[in-house]
Amino acid sequence: MAVKIKDVTDYLESIAPRSYQESYDNASLITGHASWDVKGILVTLDCIEAVVDEAIAQGCNLIVAHHPIVFKGLKKLNGNGYVERTVIKAIKHDIAIYAIHTNLDNVYTGVNRRICDKIGLTNVKILAPKKETLGKLVTFIPTENAENVLAALHEAGAGQIGNYKNCSFRLEGTGTFMPTDDANPHIGQSNKQEYVNEVRAEVIFPQHLEGKILAALRKAHPYEEVAYYLSTLLNENQEVGSGMIGELATPAEPLAFLQGLKVSMDLQMIRHTNINHGPIQKVAVCGGAGSFLLPQAIQAGADIFVTADFKYHEFFDADGRIIIADIGHYESEVFTKELLQDVLMKKFSTFAIIFSETATNPISYL
Repeated sequence: MAVKIKDVTDYLESIAPRSYQESYDNASLITGHASWDVKGILVTLDCIEAVVDEAIAQGCNLIVAHHPIVFKGLKKLNGNGYVERTVIKAIKHDIAIYAIHTNLDNVYTGVNRRICDKIGLTNVKILAPKKETLGKLVTFIPTENAENVLAALHEAGAGQIGNYKNCSFRLEGTGTFMPTDDANPHIGQSNKQEYVNEVRAEVIFPQHLEGKILAALRKAHPYEEVAYYLSTLLNENQEVGSGMIGELATPAEPLAFLQGLKVSMDLQMIRHTNINHGPIQKVAVCGGAGSFLLPQAIQAGADIFVTADFKYHEFFDADGRIIIADIGHYESEVFTKELLQDVLMKKFSTFAIIFSETATNPISYL
């Protein structure tokens, strides 16, 4: 059976849900149709006109890019500018373009984790966890059915807290109800008050899974009418957020660390603040433009912050408390191509998944 574009995008969004993207972002299927059969996938950091040419030459009709080619609405398509030319060429040649951007940045196994792995960091965690991405489900289950219902909820994705799964809170009590004439009760008789031993069960879940979890609840629960309520939690989600922080197995002198960073990240240059710091142990990272995370990196006790796109005056904000290492936007995220290829190859094997060879860095160095 042919793999559809929707199969690929659904799989990617199961790893990096679109609900985790930032408000300014456009992670989505930008050109093409979800119902098309996939002939081949080209993975890239940026989707520009030359990348579309590469996809055509390679026989790929789906480009999976990190950066969206379209951030804002296009009011015309007449070929003026690289964005319009890229979109027009993709449409003319039936090439679908899919972007997986800040949602991939914000998941624990995403872009920043790949940077941590490149640098060799251990004990990694999200630097700035997001709030209001978790929900809580409370439901009431006949005692004899509690294990089966909770197993179904856990299978649907509820009850994961960090490295612990199948988490729940249970409290036994008495449920009361009176079925009406129109009811078809699993327990009890019409117009007769019933008292049932029940378990009040509470589970936490990622909010993007709400529909799936409620479907699992209704399918597994024995009652005709399932009693439950939902709430959004203000808790920080330790699995979702901006940047990461980790530790070196062995502390390194700042200059030695920077020299090693050039090798591990394949860098031509690093812009950095003064080296007025002791050995490097804790390292904060953020792929792409990460200056907004400098306060969090300092508060977390990082010795150095590896990121990109710092402006001149923003370097002063280090104020002797941390070393800023600006390695360049492209350089900090180019390995996302490897990440996307690895992820896709685990799931799909019936067509080619090709690593783009087009150099899309718009910056050159002398």
